[in-house]
Amino acid sequence: MKFFVGVTDNNWYKYLANEKPDEVNFWQPGGKQAFRAIETYSLFLFKLHSPANYIAGGGFFVRHSFLPVSLAWEAFGNKNGASDYYSFSNAIHRYRSTNPRTEPDPVIGCIILASPFFFEESDWIPVPDDWSPNIVQGKSYDTGTLAGRRLYQQVQERLTRMQLSTSEFERVCETDDSRYGAGHIVYARIGQGAFKVLVTEAYHRRCAVSGERTLPVLEAAHIKPYSQQGPHSTNNGLLLRKDLHTLFDRGYMTINEDLHIEVSKRIKEDYGNGREYYAFHGRKLIETPDNIRDRPSIEFIRWHNENVYRA
Repeated sequence: MKFFVGVTDNNWYKYLANEKPDEVNFWQPGGKQAFRAIETYSLFLFKLHSPANYIAGGGFFVRHSFLPVSLAWEAFGNKNGASDYYSFSNAIHRYRSTNPRTEPDPVIGCIILASPFFFEESDWIPVPDDWSPNIVQGKSYDTGTLAGRRLYQQVQERLTRMQLSTSEFERVCETDDSRYGAGHIVYARIGQGAFKVLVTEAYHRRCAVSGERTLPVLEAAHIKPYSQQGPHSTNNGLLLRKDLHTLFDRGYMTINEDLHIEVSKRIKEDYGNGREYYAFHGRKLIETPDNIRDRPSIEFIRWHNENVYRA
């Protein structure tokens, strides 16, 4: 099984170790090279910058995405490893050696990690013997090698000592010839920030109803709200233009099980207008995810129709 050790900004680590969030954005200032080193839900470890040659924590890889700094902040806030947008933006510009005035909102790489964990300093793990000081971004390891297996076991020992609750991690037992091996921790719960990015990418950065592609005005909507036990899963999401998101949440718009749009007559009754929105009525969604499992769940559509939509 492959996992990854990423070289980590020490200030980023210290801030998040104190906050202990449910997810983090392990950002890359360059914003050009996609991260494909490991599979979804694989282990991603934090290696502190030299001279602190230790592995101090990690998380579970959810997705890589390219986002403008402003949208990364909108999605993750202080889970980007900074207390405010100004500090976050400045940290990125320091790495890029660019001027915020000439490049105010650069695109960065976002490695989204679920359920991050942070070791006490006494539990930090010295880097493996084969770690080179010339490594800039990180290195992949495999449990099929001696170094990889030993490091993975050291991480498991520390996670066990931390007594992580079963609500945080899902453990699955597999046969010896499975991809992960018996008792491997496969993944943790997806957070709000990851949900936003997963839905945005699943819908190809395009509003499902209008086809709008202007990223700053698009939002990931829950079909069944999180406050009503709706999950942060892609099949409970739609990517919508902001005004359409508002109408959807307030029951003036919905979709049916065939993914056709329905617009309530209550818009005209309540506001005496809505011509633009009624033009969508009866149309099929313009954009849907390629993966059938990511498309809107009938269960959540029915819930929205029965509990939110003003027919």
